[in-house]
Amino acid sequence: MDPDAVAKAFVDHYYSTFDANRAGLANLYQEGSMLTFEGQKIQGSQSIVAKLTSLPFQQCKHNITTVDCQPSGAGGVLVFVSGTLQLAGEQHALKFSQMFHLMPTPQGSFYVLNDIFRLNYA
Repeated sequence: MDPDAVAKAFVDHYYSTFDANRAGLANLYQEGSMLTFEGQKIQGSQSIVAKLTSLPFQQCKHNITTVDCQPSGAGGVLVFVSGTLQLAGEQHALKFSQMFHLMPTPQGSFYVLNDIFRLNYA
């Protein structure tokens, strides 16, 4: 396994799906998955997708600046992302950071065990 290749493929898929169809992210999470969104902890695939689809904007575009990754125990990969989030109708982009802990599935793919998202205020 090449952690850099896994991270790049995951990041491309995650943000293109988020920007086009947030509900489509459901298959990336499992019932034991946890999202911390701006300090709020949410557990389970259905609850996480409910949170993401209830955000107060319909359209957005993520622009990724950096992707750093490291292998973790049990075949997992830590992925740290920074970039900007452009909301439809807004002049200024919002800076964000997001960390994912990806874990392997028996089928040979990965799911998100942990996801931490924060806006970065300057």
